[in-house]
Amino acid sequence: MDQAVSDYLDRYGVLDATRAFLERPQHMFIGGEWIAAGKRDAHEVHEFSTGGVITHIPAGTVEDVDAAVKAARHQFENGEWSRLKPLEREILINRLADLMEANIDELAEIESIDVGKPRELAREIDVQGAIDTLRYFAGWATKITGRTAEPAALPGSHLALVLKEPVGVVGSIAPWNFPLQTMIWKLGATLATGCTTVIKPAELTSLSTLRFAELVQQAGIPDGVINVVTGTGSTVGQAIASHPGIDKVTFTGSTAVGKLVGTSAIQNMAHLTLELGGKSPVLVFEDVDIKQAAAAVAEGIFFNAGQVCDAGSRAYIHRSIYREFLAELADYAKGLKIGPGLAPESFICPMVGKKQFETVTSYIRKGIEEGAELICGGLPNQGESAFVEPTVFADCSNSMAVMREEIFGPVLATASFETEEEAIALANDSEYGLASAIYTRDIDRVFRVAPKLKAGSVKVNRDGQVDPALPFGGYKQSGVGKDLGPEQLDHFLETKTVWISLS
Repeated sequence: MDQAVSDYLDRYGVLDATRAFLERPQHMFIGGEWIAAGKRDAHEVHEFSTGGVITHIPAGTVEDVDAAVKAARHQFENGEWSRLKPLEREILINRLADLMEANIDELAEIESIDVGKPRELAREIDVQGAIDTLRYFAGWATKITGRTAEPAALPGSHLALVLKEPVGVVGSIAPWNFPLQTMIWKLGATLATGCTTVIKPAELTSLSTLRFAELVQQAGIPDGVINVVTGTGSTVGQAIASHPGIDKVTFTGSTAVGKLVGTSAIQNMAHLTLELGGKSPVLVFEDVDIKQAAAAVAEGIFFNAGQVCDAGSRAYIHRSIYREFLAELADYAKGLKIGPGLAPESFICPMVGKKQFETVTSYIRKGIEEGAELICGGLPNQGESAFVEPTVFADCSNSMAVMREEIFGPVLATASFETEEEAIALANDSEYGLASAIYTRDIDRVFRVAPKLKAGSVKVNRDGQVDPALPFGGYKQSGVGKDLGPEQLDHFLETKTVWISLS
């Protein structure tokens, strides 16, 4: 651990358990064994507000993925996991959730330090959300059933059974912005259906997943059910996506990378869920409480420094309130505290890595060059390489890069509209369709507009809601399949028809 990181932990204080975890060597988790880097390369793990090195993680290899798939396959087909009753799986999943709850403060601190996000928000959103998701899917373990049916047209006397069976070994590739929570979004359905898994956390933010793997072992989940292989997307991610021993691939990340993952997975006809990029529209109508709506829109884009796939990153505001709304939005944005995740009251956290910082600032530069009016924020001072101020652009057109492309940072592009029809057309003028939001007091308008928005979710008078009982996923270039909700379970199950002739 670099001195800069050690000083950072001392300055704001962390649990002894958190520091002890960060200071010990990190290993991969394959078949119940902890695998050190050995002769492999090791990746530096950075704390983004200081730029210092927290620790190192092993750079997994194709051979490591092979070993993990073999361990997962054994447990799925012949191991203890394959013989457990659904109620026994439910008990184990809840035991794992109990252990997360008992270690919630440590997990939140690890997530805050690793990703840079505010400690309190990491606790109440990331870790608590992960616990809630595990508990929700634990309950589904005993409720997955098939059905009996009679043929509708086939001559003779028959009875048919429609069976639901676990798909097999799941390859889970998680993103860097919500590493623990998004990994659990995939794991809950995996365990509930009786599948096994090989998990690849993002190389930038793997630490909470590695700590979670320790709890997996402590919970008594059989070795090989859950495996964690750290490393790069180009090596470990590609090996998972293309591995013939993996029956399903679930990926969260950018659309460009998701297409590569999908192309690899389809060569083996693996089942596929892709939760990809977004450029979510926000429609603000003239009847809103301007102050309240501006605060909600601001939090919808600036939470986690805009590093959120479904962030409301383009706002269309009724012309009659446009300038007043922008003034309130700018005032609220300027009041958000910028600082490292462990600092009290921080809301705007650092960009996750220098590459992401450079990407976000390049879009701010593009917005200025394309003629958008800068309302607040803008380019950081020369030499700064961690934080980007909340930035709002006005008078944007749908042809501008800041309106069309996913920035994944605290940048909001805005424009005005006159009619409801115009607002809908502007919102749908995008290759993405992950999420959307409507701000209005008119319930009739909600039911007119919501069905016309081409997006996987429509949020009314608030942004950012997720719940384990409700499906999450997009239209168009925002992916295929759903995470969460009972709808997710079908992506982890095979459907088999058994015919019984009674004649």
